[in-house]
Amino acid sequence: MYDYSAPENLLANRTVLVTGAGDGIGKAAALTYAAHGATVILLGRGRKKLEAVYDEIEANGDPQPVMVSLNLETATPENYQELADMIGEEFGQLDGLLHNAGILGQRTPIANFNEKSWQEVMQVNVNAPFMLTKAVLPLLESADNASVIFTSSSVGRKGRAFWGAYAASKAAIENLTETLADELEGVSNIRANCINPGATRTNMRMKAYPGENPDNLATPQDIMPLYLYLMGNDSRLVSGQSIDAQ
Repeated sequence: MYDYSAPENLLANRTVLVTGAGDGIGKAAALTYAAHGATVILLGRGRKKLEAVYDEIEANGDPQPVMVSLNLETATPENYQELADMIGEEFGQLDGLLHNAGILGQRTPIANFNEKSWQEVMQVNVNAPFMLTKAVLPLLESADNASVIFTSSSVGRKGRAFWGAYAASKAAIENLTETLADELEGVSNIRANCINPGATRTNMRMKAYPGENPDNLATPQDIMPLYLYLMGNDSRLVSGQSIDAQ
């Protein structure tokens, strides 16, 4: 696992938005960021799951989070701007953004790939992070030292058979991270990096590898050190990187 020991107050007085916060890695990140002092904006499609994470954060005595229900598959630029306006009115700035939400799509040869499924994967995995990042960039600029974290995959670096739209979407995310970081270098206090979580015990992993024993995989909590490092001030000089969590 990535070796980093975060101070307890690493994210004190910081506001962090986490997409896909209701389950898996997003849930672990939201709980972890809150435990280190952040006010976490929980964004997800299913309100019931978000409420469970919200309640857990409150039960832990961490800063009160905010819940936002939004379906990334159908969200428009106007929806993202409304979200940005809400964050601006409530907090005045945004210190961190974790793009964790994503969908797998079909696991099938390109020759058999359904066009609708392809579009859905691209909408959630690529277009949504682009539109959300664009909408909140002014809020990130208002922070002293803001961090944007995208989520990649090994198949985003080297395409493999039957990974279709998911692999293509993650390759796009790798490039989007590099492009954004290059644009911001030297002219902004925002940094942008990418995390490849690796084989982790999530619902998406089980869908992709149904025959795999999940007990042999790292848990989402196991990989949180890298998520903390890239979100906190200790990584303020790191940008444009794609880093393996394990």
